[in-house]
Parts: sequence; structure tokens; C-alpha cells
Amino acid sequence: MRDEETQMSTYAVTNPATGETVARYETATDAQVEAALASAQAAYESWRTRSVADRAAIVARAAELHRQRRIELADLIVREMGKPKAAALGEVDFAADITQYYADHAAEITADQPLPIGGEGTAVVRRSPLGVLLGVMPWNFPYYQVARFAAPNLVLGNVIVLKHASQCPESAAAIEQIYKDAGLPDGAYVNIYASADQVATMIADPRIQGVSVTGSERAGAAVAEVAGRHLKKVALELGGSDPFIVLGTDNVDAVAEAAVAARLDNTGQSCNAAKRFIVVDTLYDAFLEKFTAAMAAQALGDPTLEETALGPLSSLDAAKRVEEQVDKAVAAGATKVIGGERDGAFYPPTVLTNVTPTMDAYREEFFGPVGVVYKVANEDEAVRLANDTSFGLGSYVYTNDPEQAARVADRIDAGMVYVNCVLADEPGLPFGGVKRSGTSRELSLLGAEEFVNKKLIRTAP
Repeated sequence: MRDEETQMSTYAVTNPATGETVARYETATDAQVEAALASAQAAYESWRTRSVADRAAIVARAAELHRQRRIELADLIVREMGKPKAAALGEVDFAADITQYYADHAAEITADQPLPIGGEGTAVVRRSPLGVLLGVMPWNFPYYQVARFAAPNLVLGNVIVLKHASQCPESAAAIEQIYKDAGLPDGAYVNIYASADQVATMIADPRIQGVSVTGSERAGAAVAEVAGRHLKKVALELGGSDPFIVLGTDNVDAVAEAAVAARLDNTGQSCNAAKRFIVVDTLYDAFLEKFTAAMAAQALGDPTLEETALGPLSSLDAAKRVEEQVDKAVAAGATKVIGGERDGAFYPPTVLTNVTPTMDAYREEFFGPVGVVYKVANEDEAVRLANDTSFGLGSYVYTNDPEQAARVADRIDAGMVYVNCVLADEPGLPFGGVKRSGTSRELSLLGAEEFVNKKLIRTAP
């Protein structure tokens, strides 16, 4: 999610593959915003009293409906943001897996935690819901991002007001309908086509107890500023410029293929995609050759076809931004090893080298199919370069030396380190970063800890 989420005013479905705007939706009126908050607060008063088993059963039914409607759901996001059909189906399936995970682990999420005490009696920490939560969600993974916010919180007894990206109005409505059809009471999950000003108003409203934002640094800072003024808990999952460090391998071809997979997932529009490829000098030439060839072999195609691996970027503006970043880097002295011309919202896989710290390209995130390759002399230089960024989301390390892997993983300033693997996310593994990449964790049991009242109950005998 990039700067579009801060615009929050015009809801429309514009197919990036064709440039055609196929549907428009009216931004909510202030009366509709008030109705959404009122219905959510009313729903919370009853939803919080439902048994954990009842809440889990409804969330499990929502997971089942994701699977039953997977083709319909996938088709919506192919049209809204250009995700290739196979990737769209995969996203729906992953969202279903995440939703089911929290239904299956409802007892663990809500269980009391006994504490040792010095005197007689008992003490426990009880995980209680907070209330109405506001989610501000991105366009790059319209179902996956919502699932990892909504599912754990609904199991806990919180309720959701969801403001989705302005280019995803139909997938946003589809998720709301799934939860309604699953049996969630009216108001417990409310989709709202809100403007930026209305989002600020909702954050300030005393009925909202917390805010979750996935998006750009700019969007996260704007929401956090408002939330801070009103003393609201805020969870942020923001951008990334993840390093992919190659220190040792017996199979450069396999590592290069993994690097391409890590860079081009979601047509390069993933915050935790590998973006900076840091290669020890003894492997640099071979890696660059293989990586460049594998990137060049990835063809752009019609996102409605299941055999298409790379589609358009999410919008014409998104493709223009990537084009401008690359052109600026080349003008400053970077080398474009491969990379063709932009065609509408389609931007070809691109490889840059000779990027230096004086260039903007050294610091900024490329939210598209662009990989920057660096040569380093040794492990220490690789770690310094990996950490020389304002981001700290994910990272990747390839080495044959288990001791080196453990050592480097410990030294990297990031929320996640994947050693000798890519695309290894699971519902049970935590997701999140440090520095300007965010302040929270999603997925796993940790994902259910963000918006919960850890209430101490101390009882005397």
C-alpha cells in the first residue's frame, strides 16, 4: 500500500490492465459514518458476551465461505488491482487459512494465564476485548491483510469497522458480506467507504478503542499522529526494503530463482519482498548473471489468465512512480542491467547495479518489479549494508554455514529473518517489523495480543 491510501476520497474500480474505470462508489456521508460507529458499539455489547466457542464457530464459517467463494473473490481483485488470477486464488486460500487458524486457536487466544504469587489466593491475567477497532487496509493484498486483522480480534470479542483502500470497494464489500453470511451480528463487521477526514473523526471518537494500519510510512504517521492525540492504541505495518544476503551456496541457479520469487511476488508489490540483493564478491558475478536472466525470463501478461505470473502494477500512477524512480537512479549513475519501457500500468522486471549511498534509490523502497544488486567483500560488510536503511521488516540469508546463518540472523535489524528459504509465511508465524517498518505483530498467537486488555484478577482465599 502506498500513497493512494491517504487519499481516501474516491472509491472506484479501475482495471489497471485496461485503464477502464468499470464502477464508482459514493464516499460515505457523515450520517453513515455515525451509523457505522453506533451499530458497531451496539454489536460489541452483545458480541463480547458470546461464548468463545460461538465466536470461533462463526469465524470458522467465514473461513469456509472464503473457500466456497474463492473464484468470485479472486476475480474481484484481478479487476481491482491487477493481481494475476493464480496469485489471487492463492491469496483467497491464504486468507481462509488465517481465518481458520484463529478459529482453531480460540481457546489459546482467550485462555487465562495463571501467575505465581507470594501470598495465598490466586492471580491470573485474563485476555478481554477492548471494543470497537478501526482497520485501515491496503490494496496490495485485499483479503490477506484484512484476515490477519479481523479474524483474531473477532475471536477475542472485539468488533471491526473497516476502511479499505479506495480502489478495492468491491472486495471490501465482499468480505463484509462473508461475515454477515457466516452469522456475525449486524454491526460486528462494518465496511465503510470513508474519506481521510472521516477516518480522523472516527479515530477521535470515544467508541473507537484502537486502530490498525497497513500501508506507507506517510499513511502510518498520519494515522498514528491522530491516534496519539486521542490516546488510542495503534498498530502499524508499513513499508520495507528487505535485504537478500548471499554469503555461500553450492547452487547459484537455485538461489537466483529464489531471489526472483522473493522479488516478484505480487508483481513486486509486497512490503516484505526482497528488494536489495547483497552478494559476497566471490559469488557476485555468477549471481548477477543468473538473477538477471531469470528476471528477464518473467513475461508480463493478462492477469485474468491463470498461467500469467506477472500482471500490471496496481494502477497507472503506481507504474509511473516506479518508472520515475528507476529513471532517476540511472540519471544519477546507476546501471540498468535489464529493464524495458513501461506500457501503461505494465512495468517490466528491472535489475539495477552501481547504486550508491548518494542516490535516492539507495534509501527508498521500490514497490514494483525492481531489484538492486550490491557487491560486498565479506559478512561484516553485508550486515552493515543490510542494516543501512530506515526500514526493518523482513530479510533473507543464504549460506551453507549454519553458524554463520545464526550469527547473521542475530545481527540483522529486522522483524523477520528467513534463512535459505523464501515465501515461507504461515498463519502460525508472526509478521511485523522494526524501525520505520512498523510497531506491531500480526499472524500467529502474537497477532492476537495487539488489541486485548490483559486484565489482572487477583483473588484472596
